Order: sequence, then structure tokens, then C-alpha cells
Amino acid sequence: MEWLEVSVTVENEAAEAVAEVLSRYAYHGVAIEAGPRGWDSDPVVVRAYLPADDQLQTNKRRIKENLGHLNQIRPVSVPTFRRIADADWTESWKERLTVLHIGQHIVIRPSWRDYVPASGDVVIQLDPGMAFGTGLHPTTQMCLVVLEASMRPGAHVLDMGTGSGILAIAAAKLGAERVLAVDNDPVAAKTARDNVVTNGVSGIVEVARGSLREVSESHDLVVVNILAKIIVEMLQEGLATRVRSGGRLIAAGIIINQEPEVVEAMEQQGLALVRRIQREDWVCLVAERN
Repeated sequence: MEWLEVSVTVENEAAEAVAEVLSRYAYHGVAIEAGPRGWDSDPVVVRAYLPADDQLQTNKRRIKENLGHLNQIRPVSVPTFRRIADADWTESWKERLTVLHIGQHIVIRPSWRDYVPASGDVVIQLDPGMAFGTGLHPTTQMCLVVLEASMRPGAHVLDMGTGSGILAIAAAKLGAERVLAVDNDPVAAKTARDNVVTNGVSGIVEVARGSLREVSESHDLVVVNILAKIIVEMLQEGLATRVRSGGRLIAAGIIINQEPEVVEAMEQQGLALVRRIQREDWVCLVAERN
């Protein structure tokens, strides 16, 4: 199957807004990539992949129109398009991903890279496939740092919008007793399941395709690394009730100017902010349910 790669080069602050536009049409995920000098240097590139089906031309037109509207608010470059095969897409990811050290002990090892673990390393072998969650983005890295600091043996964890499964796998390897990883994208769900098996945590992590409505039980830790708009919507739909009394919600994917909106939504649902970390223009918020 062929895909159409959509690339938009933008300033860091506009990246999430562009990602939100592309996510409406690229149901296989959106990736935000730093430039050679890192996340604190502009520009960044937002990429998405559209299936080359009978809706392709309509989706291209809508993307151009929506980005044009966004450009009236903040500068957004014209999107570029190129056709790409599955194999080419995979190879392009492989070139960009290397072994990453995050937090005190977490190591993200792409499945095609060699690595000899040091004592105490928590190694996650990852093949992101066509799903968000490579460990490159600051939001993912902040979630991993908070997970490492927050995890208690025997904890029950919910990972909403699991993508590649990276956060769910990390939770399992950090000592969680049970992890439920949920994503409404069938490709992401399959990718997460494959990564869960590869990392030997299928006895701990359950991957389910679905949405918040399919999650009925509450958890000690809930992780949501999506877009700020979706986090607010989830909170309005009852996300806080999936956090046990005394439990915590870890929310990321939030641009700094969207932080007040998310904090307000948390407080309206009985969650109290207990920690905040920031990398460049991205914020990760930790809230506790009283």
C-alpha cells in the first residue's frame, strides 16, 4: 500500500496546532520532529501519513484549507506532499532513531540497534511502526521521567492514547502490576501489542482498541500524552473518575499557552495540580485526585 507523506515546517510553538489539523485526516498518527540543533531551535517538522485511497484528494484539499486558516493566526508554511511506500516509511524512521537514555534508568532501544545494558538499566525495545511514541519528543520523555519517579510496586496504570505502547511498557518494567493501554487507532493498537510482546510484558500490559468510554475501572496512575484539546475533552467526559482516590493523572502534549485551560479542566473535575515540568514550550502536568 502507498501512503502520502505530509510535511509542514513550523516554529516550535505552532507544532501542536499543526499536528491537531493533520490528525483529523491522518488516522495513523502524527509525528513532530526536532531539527538538528534540538527542540529549542526552530524549525520543527510535523509529519503525517495519509492512505492513498479514494479520499486522498479530498483530504489534501482540506488540509491545505485548514492550514491556510491557521496561517492567519500564526505563521505556517505550505505543506509538502510525497508518495511513499510502507518499506520506505519504515526505513526513514530507522535512520532517525538511536538509543536514548531518559531519566535515571530508562533506555529506549530501537529494535534494529545494538545495546549492552548497564546495571540498573530499564531497557525498552521499540519498533514504533506507524504510531506516535518514539521517545524523541519532549512530551514522551517528560512522561517517562514522571512515571519513573511516580511508580510504586503493584500499581495499576491506564495509558490513554498509547501509540507505540512506550509508556505502557515503561510502566510495566518499572513495577506496575497491571497496565491497560488504550488507543482508538487500529494500527497503533497492533503496534503496541507487538511491542508489548517483544518486551516480554504481555502478562502485565493489556492493549485494547477503543476510547475512554470502554474504560470503566479506576487506576493508581493514568497517563495521557495526546493533544491539550483532547485532554480537556477527556476530562469533561470523565477521565478524572478513572483515577483512584489518592491516585495521579500525568498529562502531556500541552503547549505552555494551553496550560491554564488544562489546569482549569483538572480542577473542575476534582484534581489538584501537584507537579509541573517543562521542556522548551512543552509542559507535563501531574494532578492528584483527593
